[in-house]
Amino acid sequence: MAIQTEKTAEALVKTTLFSHGTMDVRDLAASRRFYEEFLGLECVQHHPFAMMVRKKQYFSVVAIQVGDKVKELHVLHHWGVDVPSREEVDRAHGLAEQYKERYGIKKIMPVTDQHGAYSFYMEDRDSNWWEIQYVEDRFHDTMFERGDIPGASSLIRAGA
Repeated sequence: MAIQTEKTAEALVKTTLFSHGTMDVRDLAASRRFYEEFLGLECVQHHPFAMMVRKKQYFSVVAIQVGDKVKELHVLHHWGVDVPSREEVDRAHGLAEQYKERYGIKKIMPVTDQHGAYSFYMEDRDSNWWEIQYVEDRFHDTMFERGDIPGASSLIRAGA
């Protein structure tokens, strides 16, 4: 099953921006504290049971309070936040260990060097996974500039 598609001159839907996504949280106030105090994200509550979360850009995540209806997620379903250096990844990892109880962090994975990033994953109180990573300059942009990796779809089929 190839995921590569033929590039067309114009999309059918005239989108202008990839603006937001959603995630579930148990308690807005407790989650907001983690997002603002630990991750340094911006939050604004725009609804009695929802708030928008972002960091220096238009794209935001809408956190929706669902109480105990929060579902367990796999680490592959995660949100990535970038830091300016490898040392900052290590520092954040130490802080996650230090403040695990305070912010309800459930799991903290070891720091690794993989897929072009120096990073670690942690699971928050709401079962949302976060990757704190350092990547070389413009990593995300260069991925799109480079384009699809030839044969990548065959790696997916082979389970690589």
